[in-house]
Amino acid sequence: MKKITIAIDGHSSCGKSTMAKELARRVGYIYVDTGAMYRSVTLYAMRHGLIAADGTVDSEGLKACMDDIRVSFSLNESTGRPDAYLNGECVETEIRTMEVSAHVSPVAALPFVREAMVSQQQQMGKDGGVVMDGRDIGTVVFPDAELKVFVTASAEVRAQRRYDELRQKGMEADFDEILKNVQERDYIDSHREVSPLRQADDALLLDNSRMTISEQDEWLMQRFRERACGGAENS
Repeated sequence: MKKITIAIDGHSSCGKSTMAKELARRVGYIYVDTGAMYRSVTLYAMRHGLIAADGTVDSEGLKACMDDIRVSFSLNESTGRPDAYLNGECVETEIRTMEVSAHVSPVAALPFVREAMVSQQQQMGKDGGVVMDGRDIGTVVFPDAELKVFVTASAEVRAQRRYDELRQKGMEADFDEILKNVQERDYIDSHREVSPLRQADDALLLDNSRMTISEQDEWLMQRFRERACGGAENS
């Protein structure tokens, strides 16, 4: 069975990372959470005073710092899944806060940020055997990926999932605020000038609004087998 590149794109909070991590675990591939990479850059900008109170990003200031920003991943022995590291510091918990969520789309839309992160992503996946999820993996990072999936769900379903996730972690959460954030991120991600969120022409569409996690995992595993084994086209 040949090692392939798997690109999973889609809207925010639709479970891309969860399914990508599980698939990578099951098939022994490297998992790269590209969303965590942009969140890490956002956290860096916040820590260095490059995002104003009104949300305005000091793009020139951030651009000058890009050579000093490295994002990597290391396996967490407790969870069995990779955590994100910003310049060697584990930031997995910090990058999942609503504060980071509120600022990540404008930061991720900056051309120089995307260029830097895409370069790091392509280096991570140059030899195949990798699962990546994000907004532009199948269209920009790996346009020749053997398996591309575009995941979506209704904004309300995604907001509820995000709300439940935060509450389970013992964090404060407001459903209306989360729904507004999801809708705003959808608009920004789909309308940005550089690498806007869109379904690649050869990507498979997966609407998981009414699917269980196990159902979507099995759907994805079947698609993987078809492509990795060079078998039949998927249905």
